[in-house]
Amino acid sequence: MHRPAQRLTRILACAAVPVMLVAAGCSSDDSSGGKDAQQDKPASSSAASAPAVEKAAYGTLPEACSTLSKKTLKDLVPDADSLKGKTGKSDDTASRATCSWNSLDNKGVDGSQFRWLHVSLMRFDSDEALGSGAKRAEKYYAKQIADAKATEDAKKVAAEPVSGTGDAATVVSYELKKKEGTFKQQSLVTRVENVVVTVDYNGAGLAGQSSPKTEGLVEDATKAGKEAVAAVTKANSSDAKGSSDADSGKEPEKDADKKSTKEDDDDNAGQGAAPGKS
Repeated sequence: MHRPAQRLTRILACAAVPVMLVAAGCSSDDSSGGKDAQQDKPASSSAASAPAVEKAAYGTLPEACSTLSKKTLKDLVPDADSLKGKTGKSDDTASRATCSWNSLDNKGVDGSQFRWLHVSLMRFDSDEALGSGAKRAEKYYAKQIADAKATEDAKKVAAEPVSGTGDAATVVSYELKKKEGTFKQQSLVTRVENVVVTVDYNGAGLAGQSSPKTEGLVEDATKAGKEAVAAVTKANSSDAKGSSDADSGKEPEKDADKKSTKEDDDDNAGQGAAPGKS
């Protein structure tokens, strides 16, 4: 009499097992789903709160050969064939530009005074992978100084900071002895926002002429550096951009050039001709 009842009890118990497993499974899924949701939430919050790289302050460069006034050029390269200068080749003049001048005061048998002036402009855009334009410019600024100090066969190498020129400036001085004479080189490197300006200036007394004094060359290079920095700032002022856009009949651009500069180009740009060469 009790066996049918016992069998029914066993059937009901077995039938309840899948229900319990399903319920347990749902409970387990809810638990893991809650953890996943908690894990996903901080990740999305972190991604949303990650700061974007700051926009580069300067979006263009002035023409390198127009960065220095005629008065300064007459002081630094008084016997240049042309004060217009020689423009260097560049596939992106908004990011890199150079100009150079040669001056030779030939006094015949009494010797000659030689001067060489080179201005290099390098602009860095902000890049999510590479960092802000200002940070990239800081690295290039430091590299330019290190390269100048490490010039092969350089003698009497000295470096000193320069105040009142851009956000940071350093002048590296050294001498190079060549068969023509002793060339005194000054490399003034300065950074303003996301642009690095390098002014290379050297002089030599040839064929019996005495060499120019280093102090005077440093003063001249510093003067040129300040003018070049001012030209960069002016080229990126709102007045300059508005005037340029008005002349072209276009509306003022709202966004700076986003094109990034390759690091390989960064390494090679801004290196002027060897001292004593055109």
